[in-house]
Amino acid sequence: QVQLVESGGGLVQAGGSLRLSCAASGRTFSMYAMGWFRQAPGKEREFVATIRGTSGTTYYAHSVKARFTISRDNAKNTVYLQMNSLKPEDTAVYYCAAQGRYRQTYYGRAEYDYWGQGTQVTVSS
Repeated sequence: QVQLVESGGGLVQAGGSLRLSCAASGRTFSMYAMGWFRQAPGKEREFVATIRGTSGTTYYAHSVKARFTISRDNAKNTVYLQMNSLKPEDTAVYYCAAQGRYRQTYYGRAEYDYWGQGTQVTVSS
């Protein structure tokens, strides 16, 4: 049974940092892209960042570029999201996602096959 479990969320002040982790089990995802999405209250789930499984190429939403860094440790089947210079507008539930097969794109919910349960990130002003 495939599971993605996020951890590392919490409450931080604006300007602070958090490091999210997503540990996968039940299947190895080293060959496929993994990513992070977030959903704020009253908003749709939106793309945050993704990292390809082969080249390691990363892509970021404009709103987090230069502040967030996605990385992965394939030996641990884990993906990370380092979040720096956090802003109140970053407050959301953050979801880890993984592609279970080859896909051409990485930016939409439909492009991912597996999802974690989410971890809350709250940034106070």
